[in-house]
Amino acid sequence: GTAAEALVGQVVLPGDLLLLPGHYDEDAESERLRLSAGATPQGRLLCGPGLRRSGAGLLVTKCGLLRHRPAGGGAYWVDSQQKRYVPVKGDHVIGIVTAKAGDVFRLDVGGSEPASLSYLAFEGATKRNRPNVQVGDLIYGQFVVANKDMEPEMVCIDSSGKSSGMGIIGQDGFLFKVSLGLIRKLLAPKCEIIQELSQLYPFELVLGMNGRIWVKAKTIQQTLIIVNILEACEYMTAEQRKQALAKLSGN
Repeated sequence: GTAAEALVGQVVLPGDLLLLPGHYDEDAESERLRLSAGATPQGRLLCGPGLRRSGAGLLVTKCGLLRHRPAGGGAYWVDSQQKRYVPVKGDHVIGIVTAKAGDVFRLDVGGSEPASLSYLAFEGATKRNRPNVQVGDLIYGQFVVANKDMEPEMVCIDSSGKSSGMGIIGQDGFLFKVSLGLIRKLLAPKCEIIQELSQLYPFELVLGMNGRIWVKAKTIQQTLIIVNILEACEYMTAEQRKQALAKLSGN
């Protein structure tokens, strides 16, 4: 294995073993004791996507760039350009209604199986006051159940029963798909890409953790320009992006 800190920012491959600081060549039991005693005094070390705990270190399960956040107990994860979405509890996603089955809607969320959404999982919904959801509608919601043994289940309300921006997305607009890595970048606080685009045209934007983006501007032409920029952002440097936006804004 290699020290995890030495590989931060570099490409790691499935099967690589990353050794945690201060735990090289130690057995699992003493590694656990050291972790709890001295290595992470501010909290637990988090093992993020693309990594799995393995004895005295972390085993890589996805190809990508190793990332590290030192805050708290610290966190390691693999930043991969994955296209296939795996539902995760708490994720906000965009689903497409594919069927109505009794009191439940079936939604395509880009995973290996459809997600279910109860008609009561909307703000203000009751048995008499049902939401007007049709096959083909786009729904922005959150996973409350997501594991490998159960069907994913979505809701469009938070813990206090409010919609908090979730629900049926407007009919007009453009839906397209990007990699999960780009979605994480766009959802980061103070994302430069979104800030720069907002100075170009006014538009509405919905980002789903499943790699789907819905966008709507004043005209179809403006909508398509924003779509093209967002799709190209993945392969452009910050300087190239700024040049492209300057051309569009006429500066």
